[in-house]
Amino acid sequence: MPFPDLEPSLPVWIRHLAAEYGERTLIVLGERRLGYAEAEARSAHVARGLLAAGVGKGTRIAILLPNGPDFVVAWLAAARIGALVVPMNTFYQARELGWVLRHADADTLICPPHFLKHDYLERLVRVAPELAGQRPPLVTAALPYLRHVRVWTGQGAPWSSGGEASLCALADRTPALDDVLLRAAESEVTPADPMLIIYSSGSTADPKGAIHTHGSVIRHAFNLNAQRDLRGDDVIYSPMPFFWVGGFVFTLLSAMHLGARLVCEERFDPGPTLDLLERERVTIVAGWPHFGKALKDHPSFPERDLSSIRAGNLYELLPGQTAVDPELRHNSLGMTETAGPHTFAPQEDLLPEKLRGSFGRAVPGLSHKIVDPESGERLDGDALGEICVRGYSVAQGLYKREREEVFDPDGYYHTGDGGRFNAEGLLFFKGRLGDLIKTAGANVTPREVELVLETLPEVLQAHVVGVPHAERGENVAAAVVLAEDAPANAETLRASLRQELSAYKIPRHFVFLTASDLPMTDTGKLDRRRLARLVAERVAADA
Repeated sequence: MPFPDLEPSLPVWIRHLAAEYGERTLIVLGERRLGYAEAEARSAHVARGLLAAGVGKGTRIAILLPNGPDFVVAWLAAARIGALVVPMNTFYQARELGWVLRHADADTLICPPHFLKHDYLERLVRVAPELAGQRPPLVTAALPYLRHVRVWTGQGAPWSSGGEASLCALADRTPALDDVLLRAAESEVTPADPMLIIYSSGSTADPKGAIHTHGSVIRHAFNLNAQRDLRGDDVIYSPMPFFWVGGFVFTLLSAMHLGARLVCEERFDPGPTLDLLERERVTIVAGWPHFGKALKDHPSFPERDLSSIRAGNLYELLPGQTAVDPELRHNSLGMTETAGPHTFAPQEDLLPEKLRGSFGRAVPGLSHKIVDPESGERLDGDALGEICVRGYSVAQGLYKREREEVFDPDGYYHTGDGGRFNAEGLLFFKGRLGDLIKTAGANVTPREVELVLETLPEVLQAHVVGVPHAERGENVAAAVVLAEDAPANAETLRASLRQELSAYKIPRHFVFLTASDLPMTDTGKLDRRRLARLVAERVAADA
């Protein structure tokens, strides 16, 4: 199916969706429902307020909001006037929050005062204590470009600015910033303009900010839909957060292209989640495998009416799918830097035995090569090596990195993933070439966790690896050498880490070793492969 005859920029696209789908519901969170036409109107009102507040094209707007109507309105409002949106991980602790805000040069942060157990205003004061005595616009050395923290709803702090209601009131008090001026600002937003900086952990301790344009993400979601079993009357449930490409491109934008409905919740909890699936008559269920297993294992599952579900990848919820060998289902491979999948195959098809474990073909418009990971030389045939990709959905670059650092001379991005393509163009993915841990869909950089562990007085050495897990892919595990007579155990270490790291980065397993237990190479360096095997064996024995 060809892309619609319209410019793939956010302001043009959202007006098209409002005209096409009108009063259809776009997104549901609890009792709150936001329709397509309402999303366009509310975001236009807020966009006028942002313009009145001095936000312009390229202004960095960080959005720290959970999945739901508030995220959608804030993102649409900022992006439709050309601001550069930085979706923020709602799990961030103070250190992580401060690092990304500073690295992204965020001018404005949009957030709630708190979400679940997260007190974001308290964390910001820990990042920049001088906030406590200020009034907006803010000036702090810790966050030198941050001028406003806009508390979207709820009670803010004296140093914060107002959110949606305040911005709408500002728009109404500024007659010159009417719809005519809004249209004029929107007319300068093009498909080539950056829309997003999405952060993802890389192969070093610092996250990487992938820059994606309006045209790339809007087109990519449309192109992926052509290979999926999605319809305009679908009701889609996915716990994938919008601050990651899986939630943003593959779920939110994909649903919007079709006028489908998204169903969200504040947190995944098998019992209430099953209530939600029944109540909303969900038709598509998508997420990481451990979500499906948790739902199937809930005591009430046998009595649930989930007959409305027709498709998705939570196979435990699909009729007749639970007995199928997972390696005989098609899969896809993607990453933040490619705005989601760069290889894809319909998940409904089953593979013949000879194609067991394949990951689909290149998404149309993208091309690949396999190179020797050491020399970078291109490999022929179906040789195993590093997967490299180029094409329309690949990020324009990584924020604050020179282009020559990011792409090779032929314009390919080197993914750090190992694999091979067979003669029919099907990818066989063999895992990460580096040390990155992928746990339940989230990327964890071992060195980031190690650095925090090493700050603890009871820890002499810390080495973090991934250990296999049937549902989550990998679990984070730490091999720790304790100081002599240190009173620490796994639970005390986890308690300390919770103050510094997001929950998914905290090791699920701790293995306590002596320095002499650590496997070393002939040159005196830690042998991480042997250590990973040692830790995996200890974890399996404990289980």
